[in-house]
Amino acid sequence: ENAKKFKASNAALVAIDPKTGQILSMVGSRDFFDTDIPGQFNITTASRQPGSSFKPIVYAAALELGYTPETVLFDVPTQFSARCDAYGNPNAGVDKSSCYMPENYDGLFRGPVSLREALAQSLNVPAVKVLYLTGLNNAISLAQKMGLSTINDPARYGLSLVLGGGEVTLLELTNAYGVFANNGYYTKQQGILEIRDRDDSILEKFSLSQTEVLPESVTTLISSMLSDNVARTPTFGANSALYFNERPVAVKTGTTNDYKDVWVVGYTPSIVIGMWAGNNDNTPIDKRTAGFVLAPVWRKAMLVATKGTLVEYFPDPLPNTSS
Repeated sequence: ENAKKFKASNAALVAIDPKTGQILSMVGSRDFFDTDIPGQFNITTASRQPGSSFKPIVYAAALELGYTPETVLFDVPTQFSARCDAYGNPNAGVDKSSCYMPENYDGLFRGPVSLREALAQSLNVPAVKVLYLTGLNNAISLAQKMGLSTINDPARYGLSLVLGGGEVTLLELTNAYGVFANNGYYTKQQGILEIRDRDDSILEKFSLSQTEVLPESVTTLISSMLSDNVARTPTFGANSALYFNERPVAVKTGTTNDYKDVWVVGYTPSIVIGMWAGNNDNTPIDKRTAGFVLAPVWRKAMLVATKGTLVEYFPDPLPNTSS
């Protein structure tokens, strides 16, 4: 259906237990036997730009420094390069490519907004300001602690990192969201429970190993922000595919600015599901956001995963004592 509607011929999915890091499901491609896609390629381990699905990591780094969901930033046209004027014109002798003046997905600006509103509505200009205030090195350090091995050289990135300027894998990004679901503890993703040889001797066995990379005071706030349907409504509507009525689900979408990749990653306290859609040959899809292309499919996956389970609630936000 997405191939016909949006020219997005392929998709991939990863489901992880955030408490253990165990991979519950991995769909590497739409159809392994479809050579036109091509299907025999595991997209979940391929490096792709994540778009706005990277934003929660930067916001978490900001909250760790003491910013709050109520912190207000101005969503107005902003030039971030000192080599250009406020209107995006380069100074004498400066190439225009040195200017950086990002826009929101709809080309509109909303004035003063809280971090909660900015993240829930996926506003780009405030997100870049969050990274600027947080510091590139702080954001990259947290990304690495959360298991994003491909975000590894600060010299490669600029402020566009918060908008998805660094490539990640769906597998690692999904597992990174598990840190939010697991109250700040990182567990490396694992796909093997046990290996025995022909003599029934155990060669390898799953063992749980966790590292605290964020305080719970930060992860409770991120979960609150990403599951706030009221804050999300101005962009996605009150009854979008991201809303699950009585079941709290924290979720973030992402679309690259060249429309080659769309992402949805979301979680409950017991499962994280990440999805990607696009084309294996890197051709762009129709200019639609992830909410149109991928969110309905991701929603079905989450409904199947949580069917028959008790409704779980995220911990109440704790006072942020970070400094």
